[in-house]
Amino acid sequence: MTGSGGNTGGRGSAGGRSSAGKGGQGGSGGPAGGGRGNGGPRDASRRNAKGRERNRGPQRSFTGQAPSQRTRRADPARLVAFEVLRAVAAEDAYANLVLPARIRHHHLDKRDAGFATELSYGALRSQGTYDAILARCVDRPLAQLDPAILDALRIGAHQLLAMRVPAHAALDQTVGLARAVIGAGPSTLINAVLRKVAARSLEEWLDMLVEGETDATKVAAVRYAHPEWIVRAMRQSLVAHGRSAAEIDELLEADNDAPVVNLVALPGLGSLDEALENGATPGELVEGSALSSGGDLGRLASVRAGTTRVQDVGSQLVARALAAVDLGAPGGVGGAGSAPAAGDAETWLDLCAGPGGKAALLGALAHQRGATLLANEPAPHRAKLVSQALSAVPHGSWQVRTGDGREVGGEQPGRYDRVLVDVPCTGLGALRRRPESRWRRSPKDIADLGPLQRELLASALAAVRPGGVVAYVTCSPHPAETTAVVDDILRKRPDLELLDAGAALDAVSLTGSLGAGHESTAQLWPHIHHTDAMFLALIKKKA
Repeated sequence: MTGSGGNTGGRGSAGGRSSAGKGGQGGSGGPAGGGRGNGGPRDASRRNAKGRERNRGPQRSFTGQAPSQRTRRADPARLVAFEVLRAVAAEDAYANLVLPARIRHHHLDKRDAGFATELSYGALRSQGTYDAILARCVDRPLAQLDPAILDALRIGAHQLLAMRVPAHAALDQTVGLARAVIGAGPSTLINAVLRKVAARSLEEWLDMLVEGETDATKVAAVRYAHPEWIVRAMRQSLVAHGRSAAEIDELLEADNDAPVVNLVALPGLGSLDEALENGATPGELVEGSALSSGGDLGRLASVRAGTTRVQDVGSQLVARALAAVDLGAPGGVGGAGSAPAAGDAETWLDLCAGPGGKAALLGALAHQRGATLLANEPAPHRAKLVSQALSAVPHGSWQVRTGDGREVGGEQPGRYDRVLVDVPCTGLGALRRRPESRWRRSPKDIADLGPLQRELLASALAAVRPGGVVAYVTCSPHPAETTAVVDDILRKRPDLELLDAGAALDAVSLTGSLGAGHESTAQLWPHIHHTDAMFLALIKKKA
């Protein structure tokens, strides 16, 4: 436990009491004496500022700090990360919702907020790999550790292996955090374990963990910190959407990249000028978007007003693609869309609107074109979030309904011109933004969600008028949640036709050539488009 002189050593590294013992201040021994009762002078180089002997001999090495001087407080940025990991583990919370609140609570400045964000997301994202490393350094199964101790170890491991934090600082600050919020006893264990972690680089640990392993899925799971079933699912998804399975490493690596904050200015209502003046750069994929370097976006007046919002570019593209479909043209794919004739205003529906990001963009687009939007959300608290998201759009252009989306088609058949059904899904396409979700999901979730996804799509198709279009959207590339759902519906409904979703995305993109289409559906990818892995199918009900 004593280590070799780092400033976060255990109790033994303080050097103990003076070896002179009682009465050791006098005696007659020579310089090399040192026995009790010898009165000769001691080696002054062994004494500290108070005249106390700190080292018993050159064969031992100790920290330069006495126990009372070592870090016993929690650094605010690391404390935020610890609180986020605790909330995720103990309360099933979402890191992206907890983190901003803890940053504000502890009054972190921009630099510390960035550190806390990377530490929180990185420790959560790589949890599986870090746990495999920690299992080699702990003398008991990790399941037997107190969960708070395990979270502190993950925070320390991420600093040591994946951040540019000096090892002595990572050890000292993590042990100080443990002393402050867990206790002195656990901090000794944490110190010992993290010293073992620090003995190797991340690459050396990864090589050790996969040594002799011939299963490529198992190797990728360890190296890229994904559960094995997700590695297999992602490889299958690439092939299902017309890409090569050889891209799997690039895709998994992109999942681990720190995501850039995407902004959208609501069309006709918002402006990106303020964001651009504060370091954001114009987006390259879609009109009215920007990429932010981070910081407290709540300081921007346009963000506070709701006319500029945080939204992934993939979400922006699919919403704009639906709004731009030319309902009167053969094939349905046009440019930016056209305003309806007088007295013939369109009605739009967002069937699964919570928490309201796509609804806000659709509402602004609808207002521009004289259309109206109904945003439906079954959960009352999420319906309130939808209303808040839409509050920046003139109120005459939208309405929020609280109710089961599966009932809308039966209650309001054939009423809507354009319907967005962004169904509940596993979220496998947003793993980079939701770092904890990869460890929460299981293959069972896909099977459980399938019936709901089909029922919601059926309701959307009942609600759309003949000649109207439904956008089926998921934030998952898994074929069981995407093409399989669409194929099941089309197989039973001769009154439906699939529009070219890839061409629709190209029509609203700044590049005009995203290359996301495959067999009339479209799939965006983090490693290619730098968006969430959004899936889009455009289904038109024949007139």
